[in-house]
Amino acid sequence: MDDYQKYLNEGMGTAVELVTNWGVQVVGAIAVLIVGRWIAGRLRKGADRGLARGGVDETLRPFLSGVVYYLTLVVTFVSVLGLFGVETTSLIAVLGGASVGISLAWQGTLSNFAAGVMLLIFRPFRPGHYVEVAGTAGSVKEIGMFSTILATPDNVQITVPNSSIFGTVIKNYSANPTRRNDIVMGVSYDDDIGLALKTIQEVIDGDSRVLKDPAPVIAVGELADSSVNIVVRPWCNADDYWGLRFDLLRTLKERLEAAGCSIPYPQSDVHFYPQEAAGGS
Repeated sequence: MDDYQKYLNEGMGTAVELVTNWGVQVVGAIAVLIVGRWIAGRLRKGADRGLARGGVDETLRPFLSGVVYYLTLVVTFVSVLGLFGVETTSLIAVLGGASVGISLAWQGTLSNFAAGVMLLIFRPFRPGHYVEVAGTAGSVKEIGMFSTILATPDNVQITVPNSSIFGTVIKNYSANPTRRNDIVMGVSYDDDIGLALKTIQEVIDGDSRVLKDPAPVIAVGELADSSVNIVVRPWCNADDYWGLRFDLLRTLKERLEAAGCSIPYPQSDVHFYPQEAAGGS
């Protein structure tokens, strides 16, 4: 029992000594971390507002404000280490010597960061552009340090790593002010092709969203198995693309049918040939 009491007293003494020696540092470190993170957030918001007032491109603002945020966190972390008596100069030397290992461990993160820098330099797209990247299509909401945020047409947020974007094909549907609608209308082989072309031309000419230059193309594009396919290729402003496409598909069908043209279904002719039974008389 005396030995137990002795060990208990020694343990309590050690605990009191640890709390006395390190308690202030621990509390101070927690306080520095909390305050440092708060300051980092405030600086990021302030930097973003300042960059906006300075007329900096909206593509660069999230990236630059993010750099300010993470640099502030690094300074906070170094300050916390200083509270525990760690020599920051020695720490920097150790980190320099371990840079190869850190680069290998953070290879994916660093590649995302490098790809983000390249995206900001070459600017294949900007916030608000509708793009197709890494097998995903959507409107660009933000180009960050490590990833790009897209919003799909049904308002689903998708986060794509920058390295996956910069290393693949990028389709930017908003880069050019105009786009071409490619529509194929099929009519029967029994229909008057000249009448069909004239009807389509009237529909195209009657829509103010269709641009005169470049001129729309209306021509027989293919003699298919069940129909004569007519290609309809009008140009329009990029903002009118989908509205024009939806309206033309319906109007062309209705006007062609009203003109007496038919839009055939795929069909096949089956021929039966009678065959005499083997051994018949």
